[in-house]
Amino acid sequence: MQKTLNATDVRKEWSRFNDEVIRYGPRFVKRNRDEWAALNTDHLDSILEAFDFEAELYTENDGSVTASLSGFDLVENGQTKSEALDFLTGELMDYAEEYQDNFNMYFNSPNRRSHFPYILKVLSQDNKEGVKSLIQCRPGKK
Repeated sequence: MQKTLNATDVRKEWSRFNDEVIRYGPRFVKRNRDEWAALNTDHLDSILEAFDFEAELYTENDGSVTASLSGFDLVENGQTKSEALDFLTGELMDYAEEYQDNFNMYFNSPNRRSHFPYILKVLSQDNKEGVKSLIQCRPGKK
């Protein structure tokens, strides 16, 4: 089993520590009573791979499309499927930023804690198109 590193030692060898994280895998660090993990973004992407976003699409009587993100209180309506998904993507990005800005409140809320890996997945994307590509669509049930 890999040993937990002391934060003082990590600080003294910061460049070497970063090289090890990037080249050889995650490292675990202890500072006083706090423990944390360091990993590169490829490792993070691998961890988050199993967390999928699924949107249910509903065609309304007026021909517009409503997109509802399963597991989240996010629902948007647009004139087309593409527009509804664009709006839903924007709302998901806004929620991820709000979650991050108010991390302790959201992470410690029983009904929001499970959103954390999804939030990380959104925040790890480079742009709106990257976030939109995470959302899989299926027809909604009537």
